[in-house]
Order: sequence, then structure tokens, then C-alpha cells
Amino acid sequence: MAQKNDTTTLILALFITGGLISGGVWWFTRNMNLPTVLNSNPSPSNSISPTSVPQTSTTNFKTFAEVPNVPNGVFTYGGSTTFAPIRQGINPEVQTVFPQFQLRYFQNPSQSPGSGSGIKMLIDNQITFAESSRPLQESEYQQARQKGLNLIEVPIALDGIVVAVNPNLNIPGLTINQLKQIYTGKITNWSQLGGENIPIVAYSRTKEAGGTTEFFITNVLGGESFAETIKFIPTTTEALRAIANNPGGIYYASAPEVVAQCTIKPIAIGLTSGALIQPYKNPLISPENCPQQRNQIDPVVFKNGAYPLTRRLFIIVKQNNQSEQQAGEAYTQLLLTSQGQDFMEKLGFIRIR
Repeated sequence: MAQKNDTTTLILALFITGGLISGGVWWFTRNMNLPTVLNSNPSPSNSISPTSVPQTSTTNFKTFAEVPNVPNGVFTYGGSTTFAPIRQGINPEVQTVFPQFQLRYFQNPSQSPGSGSGIKMLIDNQITFAESSRPLQESEYQQARQKGLNLIEVPIALDGIVVAVNPNLNIPGLTINQLKQIYTGKITNWSQLGGENIPIVAYSRTKEAGGTTEFFITNVLGGESFAETIKFIPTTTEALRAIANNPGGIYYASAPEVVAQCTIKPIAIGLTSGALIQPYKNPLISPENCPQQRNQIDPVVFKNGAYPLTRRLFIIVKQNNQSEQQAGEAYTQLLLTSQGQDFMEKLGFIRIR
């Protein structure tokens, strides 16, 4: 009888022990799986830092001093010659507020300055951010991706392309089609357009030079090539000087580079001869009264779209979560502040905020 009781007790003990072991395994397994469930969400260390999220499209600041995350260091930039007034008029003001944010203009000596060369320098890691008077092209996106870079373009102002002629040339203006025929070689004398019997001498920068020429080819020439008679010239300064010395000269460039000049005459442009739009405010100032008085850009015709040759200006920024991205985004944000847009307007560009 005692032996039977011992056997029963042993079986009961084994049963209880097995239950405890099974319960322990269940509890252990459940608790070991808990971290795996929690880790199914991204780790905070893998999330994007605040400085890598572009804020330029949503955040409005009034003054330069309000802009956050402006980095310390020396940062190089380059690109479109259209940005020359911005470099000279706004960058020194930025440096006054953020002396530690040192901006240095750079131009590759083997390339002509322009949007295309600036974007190329950015892709080749020669500069921190680029200035462009045209949007990025798909080929440029691809070249950047091949080097492990992502690029974004941020519009910071509007600009107009203004046509300039010799101040003594007496014509009311040109239609887009007439301008096209001049630069494709179909119209060669001003008498064909109601002017005097003077041969037309058309100047341009090269296609490779920058976004202004590319814009002109696309929006005026409709993709056609320049005539062989076109005189290509390296800079706007040289072109305007040539027009002043040539009675039949004509050239096109960014509005702030042209309208206020004393030695040339900006002319009206339109889709039809009955709707020519002046890029300047009336009255037209004669060379004799300049520089005491200068022609002023009419921002209204650019804002409302009446003037047919209007475009956006961009800052091209690397998306690499490094100081280069932070610098590019900070500079863009500075230009988009109320203070920056006020400066843009004073320089002859059209504010977008």
C-alpha cells in the first residue's frame, strides 16, 4: 500500500513539474518575442534629421535673422550669370547677419559661366549648391543619380528675358515670331520690320553658356538652331557694349541686366504686333538723361503673365543629409524670407512670396 502511494505521489510531482516547465517556456517565448514586435517600427536612429527635410516650401520667415539651421563654414556656389545682381546685392547682407556662413563664388576656369556649367560643377562636387535660370533636365538628374546624388530645384524668384537694341534704332517692338526670324536668319535688315535700311547684327551667348540661351532656343526659336550669322559673345556686358557701338545690334538677357542700362534701349515684345508689351515703366528714359534717371522694370507685366518671356529662377540643392544640403536649404530659405524677396524686387526680379 505504501509503494502504491509513493508511485501516485511521483506521478503527481512529474505532472506538476511538466506544467511548470511548459508555463515557463510559454512565458519566456512570449517575452523574447516582444522586442521583435517593437522593432518592427523604424529605429529613431534611422529617421531623417530635421535639417535634411526641406522647409522652403512651407515655412515663411520675415527676416534673415529668423532663419534656423544656418551652418558655419565656407560654402562655394556658382552657375547662372542671371544671379550676378543677387550675389552682389543680397549675399553681403546675408553675411552681415550670419558672418559664420561664408559664401564663395566659384567658376571653373575651363567652362563658361551659366546654369549648365553650375549644375555640372554641383554634380562633380566642385560646389555646394548651384544657381540656375532653368529647371533641371532629366539627363542631369540621371548624371547625379549615377554618382549617388539626389538633386532638388527650389524656385526663388521670377525673371523676364528682355530684348535690347541700339538706342537710335526706331522700331516700336517685335513679335516673338519676328524675333525668331531674326535669330534664324530669315530677317536680316531692319527695313524688313519698318525700320531704317540697317543690317541686323544679332548677338547671343552660346547654347552651352547657360539657361538664358536654352530658354530662348526653346521659347522663341521653337527648338530651331541659330543662324550661322549670329555673333556669339561670352558675356552680357560685352554684348551690351557691342550693341551700343553697332546701329543694327540686338541682344537678349535677363531683365535686371538690361532694362536700367544707359547705352542701349529695351524694346516691347508681344505675341502679335497689336499687343506689344513693354518690360519697363513709362516713360522710356533716353540715354541723355541716364544715369541721373534710369528705366525701371514694370513688375506688373511679369506677374500677370502679359509679358511673354517670363521664367523662374532656381537654387539647386544636394540631398545628401550633410552640411552641403544644410547650406543649400539655408541659402534658399534666406532668399525666400520677406527680407530676401524685398531685395529681389529692388534688384529687378519678381518676388514669388
